[in-house]
Amino acid sequence: MELKEIQNLIKFVAKSGASEVKLEMDDVKITIRTGSDDKKGETTYIQQVPAMQAAQPAAAPQQPAAQPESKPTTTESAGTSESDDSKYITVKSPIIGTFYRKPAPEKPVFIEVGDTVKEGDVLCVIEAMKLFNEIESEVSGKIVKVLVDDASPVEFDQPLFLVDPS
Repeated sequence: MELKEIQNLIKFVAKSGASEVKLEMDDVKITIRTGSDDKKGETTYIQQVPAMQAAQPAAAPQQPAAQPESKPTTTESAGTSESDDSKYITVKSPIIGTFYRKPAPEKPVFIEVGDTVKEGDVLCVIEAMKLFNEIESEVSGKIVKVLVDDASPVEFDQPLFLVDPS
């Protein structure tokens, strides 16, 4: 993994509000932790250690515990939006990949804020390992907010949309 990719990953984790992310690849293990410590700025720690083949099976069960607790937060006003967003259903990413609002660059977006969707409607696509996976709505309702920018990386279980079921 190159330094630029690691820097982009750190920026993404800081923006997402996740408290900890662990990434394990063939020969590298990266852990990124963010916290505020009641200060205005966030601190980010990164640890990069070569992963050992014998240690990988033992590390695999820890991965689910490392998933951050997800709650719909925004970068604009996290304090006030939490109470407002509680009546909405959060559509979360089922996979890690790159989020796209359009099926192709020249095509229109799948859905806009204010659109009514029904169960099974395609909301977006997430590219993972050169495969484009259509993400379908599991609920019927009105799209209230798109929580991710187009062509942004997303994590497993990251909130993507807020849907008003009423």
